[in-house]
Amino acid sequence: MADIHAILKKYWGYDRFRTLQTEIIESVLAGKDTLALLPTGGGKSVCFQVPAMALEGICLVISPLIALMKDQVEQLQKRNIPAMAIFSGMSHREIDIALDNCVFGKIKFLYISPERLKTEMLLERAKRMKISLLAIDEAHCISQWGYDFRPAYLEIANFRQLFPNIPCLALTATATKTVKSDIQEKLLFKEKNVFQKSFARANLSYSCFKVEVKEQKLLDILKKVGGSAVVYANSRKKAQQTAEFLQKNNISADFYHAGLSSEDRNNKQNAWISNKIRVMVATNAFGMGIDKPDVRVVVHTEPPSTLEAYYQEAGRAGRDEKRAYAVLLFHQKDLNELEKNIAQSYPSVEKLKNTYQKLANYYKIAVGSHHMISYDFELADFCQNFQLNPLETHHILKQLEQQGFVQLNDAVFAPSRIILTTNQEELYKFQIANAVLDPVIKFLVRNYGGEIFKQFVIIPENQMAKKLGIPTENLLKQLNFLAEQGILEYLPQKEKPQITFTTSRFNSIDLPINIKDLEERKSQASQKIKAVINYATHEKRCRTQMLLEYFDEITDELCGVCDHCLNEKQSKKTWTYDQKVLDLLKDNSLEIKELEAKIKPNRKEDLWLQIQQLVSSGEVVYDSLGKLMINKV
Repeated sequence: MADIHAILKKYWGYDRFRTLQTEIIESVLAGKDTLALLPTGGGKSVCFQVPAMALEGICLVISPLIALMKDQVEQLQKRNIPAMAIFSGMSHREIDIALDNCVFGKIKFLYISPERLKTEMLLERAKRMKISLLAIDEAHCISQWGYDFRPAYLEIANFRQLFPNIPCLALTATATKTVKSDIQEKLLFKEKNVFQKSFARANLSYSCFKVEVKEQKLLDILKKVGGSAVVYANSRKKAQQTAEFLQKNNISADFYHAGLSSEDRNNKQNAWISNKIRVMVATNAFGMGIDKPDVRVVVHTEPPSTLEAYYQEAGRAGRDEKRAYAVLLFHQKDLNELEKNIAQSYPSVEKLKNTYQKLANYYKIAVGSHHMISYDFELADFCQNFQLNPLETHHILKQLEQQGFVQLNDAVFAPSRIILTTNQEELYKFQIANAVLDPVIKFLVRNYGGEIFKQFVIIPENQMAKKLGIPTENLLKQLNFLAEQGILEYLPQKEKPQITFTTSRFNSIDLPINIKDLEERKSQASQKIKAVINYATHEKRCRTQMLLEYFDEITDELCGVCDHCLNEKQSKKTWTYDQKVLDLLKDNSLEIKELEAKIKPNRKEDLWLQIQQLVSSGEVVYDSLGKLMINKV
């Protein structure tokens, strides 16, 4: 077995592992089922990627988000590690070829969604793969007590029963005691085995401010705290408006949300990562999988619906372990909206069935068909087609997803791909018979070699047309004609949100909605919102202590850097002026300026305040010359 430190150095360039990474990796290499809890930025991916590189065979990674899959695959490929992902929007042929490469090729990592685990195509190929490790990212999604339950994660247990000897590593940044136990039970751990780094972040200062004018407070924060920043907004419109406000006030800022094109998102993200843009104002999807250690402040302009989400998003600040700040701004109406949203987020069973039927009508899907088939999905078009309220429909679709009937994915850019579907001998005959198409075929073979006969390759049509000296429109016609003739398979680029029917289509009347589960999760959501409100409004407890307690980590130790702790420190400093004033006045009468010179306070205002309090209490009085003296009466 290869040395894990040598692997870390060779592929990641690090000389040593972070806290707990070594222990987690050694547990995995010992073949033990392992649950690893590391805070955001704690290096979770290394915990399965390094042991997978040390083991012979392929690592199967279960991940809930396409964007995270694609990002990690790209990062691995940049390190010359063969990796691929299968996700909604890929054609049946693409998936077939990808799985073949995992069986016969030298692929080290295959990323898939949990929904894919129950497909016959994957299960049959998995039996022929040499799977060395099963890695479960965002493992809290398997627990109904977690904040982002995904029913498809329950399929992992069925998969494990088919492959009982493959060790499992479950990873998450946040989990309560109940969720940790549930994860291990649902993943069929042979024995309990948890590695948990403290949720405390010694360098991260948490603060909450109830303010009337959020924009001005945000501006004050960004002027006081220099460096890179993320500002979270609860809507696309608010993100853009806030970025424009900052720009008008000479703050380098931009906005980011899923409604932008892939090119725009990448350009904005890269500008922020390279510090060409200082502040990114974004919806909550921004930041996942982005490794930027020097973020100095994360500001939430509205409270999120769970402390788990807040902890993860706030935790994107200060990954370099230098002082950083996480600030929550709120109005009272924000807290009222949180409670109001509970009712909106859990629509009636009748509405769930009704919308499910409309989805089936929209795509013309017959009862019993279309299991794991994906479609382009535009919420606005769907709602317009049936005169539906977009916000209410969004909540209904999320509940249908939670119930395991559909899967929703934000728009992810998929470039144009091509594979030659005929052998070289037949291709040569076709070229002779179709001389006008010969230049295009030769270009593909020369530029992509034998790979284009084995797997889909990405083609940039505009650049290709330019090199061939023909208009792009002509090239597209030729590619489509070659596809019609069975010479190649051509998949034009696409960038639209996807919806996948994760079960065969039900008759909507018989849609097996778990009403008890719906009610339980509504109750859980209500409790989570109460925890957020308590965190935001509490003025007499250390913020870090409150977050740790929520995650069942009890401590008497104060963080010393949150708004509460800093206020307490200031109060104690002020109190020491109280005693110093009394000591100095014991034998002399002194003017305030003389007291200032002797005490040298950090803030004169604090000293003046204490003097006022001492005068009000009668302990100190002014003499006839206006000097301060101890009241001896």
